[in-house]
Amino acid sequence: MTTAQAARNADATTMRVKRVKCVSASIMPILGSLLLSACVVGPDYHRAEVTVPANYKEPAPSAAADGWKSSQPQNAASDAQWWSIYADPVLDGLEQQVEVSNQSLQVSEAAFRQSDAVLRQARAAFFPALTLNAGATRSRSSTSGGQHQLSSQFDLGVDANWAPDLWGRIHRTVESNAASAQASAADLASARLSIQAQLASDYFELRIADELKRLLDETVIAYKRSLTITQNRYAVGVAAKSDVVTAQTQVQNTLAQSINVGVQRAKLEHAIAVLIGKAPSELSIDAIPLTNTLPEIPAGLPSTLLERRPDIASAERLMAASNAQIGVAISAYFPDLSLSGSAGYASSTISQLLNAPMRVWSVGPQLAATLFDAGVHSAQVAAARAAYDASVANYRQTVLSSFQQVEDELSTQAVLKQQAEVQQQAIALAKEAEQLALNEYKAGIVDFTSVVQAQAIALSTEQSGLTIQQDQFVASVTLIEALGGGWDSSKLPQSRQLARGF
Repeated sequence: MTTAQAARNADATTMRVKRVKCVSASIMPILGSLLLSACVVGPDYHRAEVTVPANYKEPAPSAAADGWKSSQPQNAASDAQWWSIYADPVLDGLEQQVEVSNQSLQVSEAAFRQSDAVLRQARAAFFPALTLNAGATRSRSSTSGGQHQLSSQFDLGVDANWAPDLWGRIHRTVESNAASAQASAADLASARLSIQAQLASDYFELRIADELKRLLDETVIAYKRSLTITQNRYAVGVAAKSDVVTAQTQVQNTLAQSINVGVQRAKLEHAIAVLIGKAPSELSIDAIPLTNTLPEIPAGLPSTLLERRPDIASAERLMAASNAQIGVAISAYFPDLSLSGSAGYASSTISQLLNAPMRVWSVGPQLAATLFDAGVHSAQVAAARAAYDASVANYRQTVLSSFQQVEDELSTQAVLKQQAEVQQQAIALAKEAEQLALNEYKAGIVDFTSVVQAQAIALSTEQSGLTIQQDQFVASVTLIEALGGGWDSSKLPQSRQLARGF
């Protein structure tokens, strides 16, 4: 190649570079104006209004509203682990294993990670996509004279594609996915609270089963003493053989009840094992006396419940996600603009591929608009609005159901408290009647049937007392769950990563 030819090639290369710069310089203002003029179609989100009562109908405990107060000296703030108010080290240890071992909770956690990944995928649409292309082809062609000609082509380049968010479709999609991710986080919190509450309820039922076993075992001992008295009276001829048989039957029947308690206790222990992610054979809970006392649980104001229950937060976030989908559907009415460009090298010889004269480029916009779709877009908008209306109704129903649950548990606690007080009086009277009947039997004033009846009433009364005590503990756990277990909506993911890209 001569010096003159090299100079001409250099000039040609310089002109191509200048053309590329000129094209780029002319396109950038256009892109800037497109971005500045972009708008977001569809309704902006506003939380639907709900009717909130000023106060709860049922009476609430008078504890301080900023936390749950145990009847023991230990206090527990509302942002602490809620089960600590029962001051039970065994329960504390079991509850702490739920977070890391419960498989149902792992499902909810995976669902949250999936929704977060969908959000990041939608957010990526704000940015252009770049792809690298490399290729080599070998071809043969025939001439009119029957000659065959071989040729090669080598390509190396980068393609760029970008769809500016002119009408806010991507914005609304990201907005919807962000709200869905928050709803998934609330679902995770709700699942965690439900499992924790179920474990606590099972635990207290297990402890009541231990108390029932202790009561029945003590009753068997007392009945055996009565049997001995009856046998002695029969030996001296002042009691009938039927009295001895009746006393023996009473002992065996109560002993059978004591053994049967083990069935329910074993099932509760197995259920607790599964809740903490263990096989039933891997968990054994020793029987210890029930020393827990019921804590005072203030309900607060009904208006605060909207921020304290994760299921309400989930319903509200799903409502926001449905609202954003209306904008996504409306954006389909407007034309889509996409920008594409490519730059690279093409040569018939690989050795010359990266030389300046081998450069190639292309750039250009593409506009697409639907002229006729037989009502598809309008149907999609109508469907999105209907889905939003359904989410509003679901949100309001969730709020109403939450008020009902709190009212139910407040009334349950109030009734059980009164019932427990009356039942304790009944237990004291039944024990007194049992002792009087036994003393009168020893004195020969009454027959053994009166003793048996008094003893049966005393045992049944004490069993009813344990049932009420179990109901009180379960009701307290259910009330804590109904109030959100110390959770509040500020714990939803609202960091910069959810706002990034808006």
